[in-house]
Amino acid sequence: MIPVHQDLTAGVTCIETHYHRPGLAACYLIRQGEEAAIVDTGTARTAPHILALLRYKGITPEQVRYVVPTHVHLDHAGGSGQLMAALPEARLLAHPRGAAHLIDPTRLRAGTVAVYGEETFRREYGELLPVPAERVVAVEDGFRFRLEERSFTCLDSPGHARHHFCVWDPESRGLFTGDTFGISYPELTVDGRPFMFLPSTPVQFDPDAWHRTLERLLEPGPERIFLTHYGEVQGPAGMAQALHGEIDAYAALALASADSEAPAAAIEQRLREHILDRLARHGCNIGSEEFDYLLGMDIHLCAQGLEVWLRRRQGSPG
Repeated sequence: MIPVHQDLTAGVTCIETHYHRPGLAACYLIRQGEEAAIVDTGTARTAPHILALLRYKGITPEQVRYVVPTHVHLDHAGGSGQLMAALPEARLLAHPRGAAHLIDPTRLRAGTVAVYGEETFRREYGELLPVPAERVVAVEDGFRFRLEERSFTCLDSPGHARHHFCVWDPESRGLFTGDTFGISYPELTVDGRPFMFLPSTPVQFDPDAWHRTLERLLEPGPERIFLTHYGEVQGPAGMAQALHGEIDAYAALALASADSEAPAAAIEQRLREHILDRLARHGCNIGSEEFDYLLGMDIHLCAQGLEVWLRRRQGSPG
């Protein structure tokens, strides 16, 4: 069976990761001549689909030079160990704050179980395999890697997570942005206009850093964004303006919930109302059942992240 994928531009292929539901999460294959790289990995359960796509495209495991998780959240990096075991010539590029967690994923597993629970962890993520330390490169801001003559630059990009970087590709005029440039599910696109919102989950939402990151990501003049959630979107400059507004809106609704008896529940309700209002103004009128299918998990987890930020801002533990 041919893996679910979409060939885009300049040798970039979007790969369905089969995480939670179709169309929720992607990873990317970049091919340049006889060399290739994988950006984001999906979960451990995604690795067979990636390897099958390589076979379908006639790419041998030895031709893959890099595996590049944008950050260590498991829908982006959970398959790192499986891929590295199958790709003998690849090096894994990781943010300095995240590299150790891919070498020894014990704490990464524990933190994910704390957010999602053991049952969900086993069902959605599978087994975490460690990556040998000698095959991991901790990439600082501005680090460059190459596929043949094609050069890529890693850009430190905190806001969603402190262990996050994006990858700038001058050849495609595109940025591989992980979670930093928001989420845009295809089902919510209206008349070619994507609906963008922010993932503030799980514990490192930082409004000030995120504002700075968005400004920096526009500096190279990107024409397109390759989103993990989900696919290619074009015209990022206009989208960045909307995302700046969303950062402030998220912070404001969290602060408005500070005196509630149950801040997390209050934040979740306010966030739900906020997103519903934005969808209506976007021209996307969906029913509650479809809303919960497409966005229910995101709303719940984003509210958790905002509640952690609120407690941290108030000087409480967490």
